[in-house]
Amino acid sequence: MNIRSAIENTISISQFNRGLAGKIFDEVKRYGAKVVMKNNSPECVLLSPEEYIRLLDEVNDARLLASATQRMSTFNPSTVISQEQVDQEFGFSPSDYEETDDIEFE
Repeated sequence: MNIRSAIENTISISQFNRGLAGKIFDEVKRYGAKVVMKNNSPECVLLSPEEYIRLLDEVNDARLLASATQRMSTFNPSTVISQEQVDQEFGFSPSDYEETDDIEFE
C-alpha cells in the first residue's frame, strides 16, 4: 500500500461528528473500504455490504478448501464403498432415486 492510498482511505472519526457520514458512506460505496481513525489509532473499517458479503464468502470458501484438503490428506481409496453397497446396506432401490434429479450438491 502506498502513502497516497493510505491517506485517501483513512478518515477521522471527527468527520462523522461534523455531519459528513453520508459523504463518507458514498465514498465507501464508490471507492472501497475506509479506515476510521480515533486518537490517531485505527478504530474500525467501513465496507459496503456487497464487499462484506464477498469477503465472508471468500473466508467460507477458504475454510471449505482447508477442510477438503485435510480430508484428502487422509483419504484411503481402499475404504471406498460403491453406491450398490450403500443401497444394499440401507435397503434403497433405484426407484428411491427417481425424484432426486433436481437436487444439486455442492
